[in-house]
Amino acid sequence: MSDLTHIDERGRARMVDVGGKDETERRARAEALVRMAPETLALIQDESVPKGDVVAAARLAGIMAAKRTHELIPLCHPLNLSTVEVEVHAAPELPGLRVVTEARLRGRTGVEMEALVAASVAALTVYDMCKAVDRGMEIVAVRLLQKSGGRSGEWRREGEAGGDTAADETKGTA
Repeated sequence: MSDLTHIDERGRARMVDVGGKDETERRARAEALVRMAPETLALIQDESVPKGDVVAAARLAGIMAAKRTHELIPLCHPLNLSTVEVEVHAAPELPGLRVVTEARLRGRTGVEMEALVAASVAALTVYDMCKAVDRGMEIVAVRLLQKSGGRSGEWRREGEAGGDTAADETKGTA
């Protein structure tokens, strides 16, 4: 009935069987952008937000979220991640923060969703920690930047630099 991998011949949702796939090194990078008032960005950079260290909380939340992706997104496989990196950088041009994440493993299925969930939850954590001072914040983009490994090979968003780790992508932190 369908060439969609998550739909069976009767049109029902199903988890893809990855048992026959080769294990390969897999990596995915994603980002989320959080737009805010310049004064809010200054509070974050000065570590003066009343709820505490926004960058540290966002980093930890993103890592924890990546590890639980299979509990949040239907039909995702639980993965044995080898690493998750979350970096939060000031982006004065927004103004706001840029969250860059990376997930890696050696396995039979990709880690794109884990990188995207990490970026999303880190951005939501920024919002939660700063909402008392800036309810007008916006999470304006959550997107995949790059993926490698598996049958489909390499993919990179047009115009995206190829940093080896999330930390290499943008220098400096908020």
